Amino acid sequence: MNLQFISDSTGKTTGVFIPIEEWNALKDKYTGIEEGERNIPSWQIQEVEKRLKDYENNPEEGLNFDKILDDIEKELNV
Repeated sequence: MNLQFISDSTGKTTGVFIPIEEWNALKDKYTGIEEGERNIPSWQIQEVEKRLKDYENNPEEGLNFDKILDDIEKELNV
């Protein structure tokens, strides 16, 4: 696949460009890939909304994702 990575002014990758021919091949292979909506169960949407509200009300209780991954990797490498 001939992907082109898009970067911002700091060099951070912010996107990927997929040539149209390859995008069309992906659409043929994975039907429904371009559908904008997903059938997400209402209970799952409610749970995400609850968690977002909890975070907005108590951001200091949020965990650092990178630190958590580092901790998990350290535990696995013991």
